[in-house]
Amino acid sequence: MGIDISDLVEAKPCTLKDLKSRTIAIDGYNALYQFLSSIRQADGTPLMDSRGRITSHLTGTFHRTASLLEVGIKPVYVFDGKPNPMKSSTLADRRQRKEKAQAQWDEALEMGDMETARTKAQQTSRLTRDMVGQAKELLEHMGVPWVDAPEEGEAQASYMAGKGEVYAAASQDFDSLLFGAPILVRNMTLSGRRKMPRRNVYIDVVPEILTLSDTLAALGITREQLVDIGVLMGTDFNPGVKGIGPKKALMLIKEHGSGEAAISEKKLDVPGFHNIRKIFLEPNVTDKYTLEWKSMDREKVEDLLCNEFEFSSQRLQSTMDKISVGQKARAQKSLDSWF
Repeated sequence: MGIDISDLVEAKPCTLKDLKSRTIAIDGYNALYQFLSSIRQADGTPLMDSRGRITSHLTGTFHRTASLLEVGIKPVYVFDGKPNPMKSSTLADRRQRKEKAQAQWDEALEMGDMETARTKAQQTSRLTRDMVGQAKELLEHMGVPWVDAPEEGEAQASYMAGKGEVYAAASQDFDSLLFGAPILVRNMTLSGRRKMPRRNVYIDVVPEILTLSDTLAALGITREQLVDIGVLMGTDFNPGVKGIGPKKALMLIKEHGSGEAAISEKKLDVPGFHNIRKIFLEPNVTDKYTLEWKSMDREKVEDLLCNEFEFSSQRLQSTMDKISVGQKARAQKSLDSWF
């Protein structure tokens, strides 16, 4: 889930066209979970083929990546590696919440409460190795590179952004700022209209940009202090201190200067504080990757989606046409730059 510091930061709304010609490193697991959660039928059941294999992640990956390529964005997906041992408690909690949501989903279906059923179903999403492999294969056929991170995908994407190899890291979570991403793009793979839970109200979800330098300047803190705020609140690697939210954490950091001082002077219980801090400030990342965008192989895309997973070929063609046009325009622009 990551930390929620939305009360402390100010994002600038933008459109996908505003990011034209930009290279964006997308948190792959974050995106796939979004697709699995949101692309479902009315009763909450994910999209499946005739063999019962879930295809929501492929639908989302294909169409969302297509929309990025069409406007001239160069995406690269970054996938999580082996989770840090300090994340084990968070992962266990997530499994328990999914099991509870599954029971509530079943109960809502029995009662005929479709709205609750869909809401609970979204909380049961499980991403398997097979699904990740299928998404990677699809991206390769679409000509889009992907990178395997040693640990956190957000850390790797932020590292790539910090090196200037990509313009920004894209994720729903704010953790990318703690990992040092100079620019974070949110709602990159989620923009559109979204229905508010239990209300007949829809809101427009648009991409938004946050810059680390502006965020730190507005709060009057350093990146190290931002990390300390996150650790006090609770991260994927620690539960945080009960009763401390973003505003109180900021107040404590400004009052005491650092998380270590606040913990000492306020007698706060934050086991492993320095180790958690190190995860963000000295993340486990790699330079072993190649970023290369190629032309889409329409035949292979169609073979995977239509022949293997029973997608409608007719519905894919127009989207693939748009991808091809966007890729040709980018290739021509690259060629023109030589003259």
